[in-house]
Amino acid sequence: MSIKIIDAKYYMPERKVLNSEIEEKFGLEKGYIEKRTGIKERYYTEVESIEKMATEAVKKISDASLVDMIVVATTSSNCLMPGISNYIQKELGINRCICMDVLAGCGGFINAFDIVNCYIEAGRIKKALVVGVDLLSGIVDKSDLGTVAVLSDGAGAILVENCGEEKMYFANIVSEKDEKNILYYKSDSKIYMDGREVYKYGVTKPVENVKELLDLSGVKFNDIKYIIPHQSNLKIMKVMANKLDVDFSKFYINIDKKGNTFCASIPIAIGQMLEKELLTCGDKVILLGYGGGLNTGSILLEI
Repeated sequence: MSIKIIDAKYYMPERKVLNSEIEEKFGLEKGYIEKRTGIKERYYTEVESIEKMATEAVKKISDASLVDMIVVATTSSNCLMPGISNYIQKELGINRCICMDVLAGCGGFINAFDIVNCYIEAGRIKKALVVGVDLLSGIVDKSDLGTVAVLSDGAGAILVENCGEEKMYFANIVSEKDEKNILYYKSDSKIYMDGREVYKYGVTKPVENVKELLDLSGVKFNDIKYIIPHQSNLKIMKVMANKLDVDFSKFYINIDKKGNTFCASIPIAIGQMLEKELLTCGDKVILLGYGGGLNTGSILLEI
């Protein structure tokens, strides 16, 4: 049994925040933020809850209500019980399914996707929703340029099912202890990010993880159509490509227009790629997540 992506949609709040707004607030020269992050704009929700954003993304998918399982990856849920997955279940009118929320840092979508794959391989479910959503604008320290300039709100949802045929699937997911507490968030405080240490982690561990994944699968980079990474920082992703010795055009990038949406970044990217018809049946792609934990994970998936 193999997992197959059927559809992917995303939702961004209405309010678009340009770099000029932030640069003016912090007294920075024009172009400062884009030069250091690759970001031109990001989105902030003003009225929607995190549950509402997730549901708006899911409702764009036909047959979303016909699932056996809903798994949501997030770092910013403000309600521990019931979870966002249960909220989606209720909004879709699903009487019975498996629901769970996953807390695994910015790379949590990789964990959520792999959990669903395990259920499909075990024959316990046939169709599922994998959702990544984060509402970060409300939990950043407004005086901290390092997070304000980068983080964005958004939601992405992917519908997957057992395709009834064998498709390539390999996963390499690992957690390593964060000795220095370089990236964390507690519900009674704001997001903390040590930019320098996060950069050092971002250009080393994810690269090692992808190399291990390819060794595990026996697949060469020439056979990979796209690497779809967590959209952390443009500089980090360019260094990754260089260290992996692959052309940067293999990396799908949308951080310039969407910002860093944590758990939502990979499903938003996949939703855009399907819109643009960049993915076709049989393509091999690598999903790459990394962040707080420190959690690093990659999946080699055949579309």
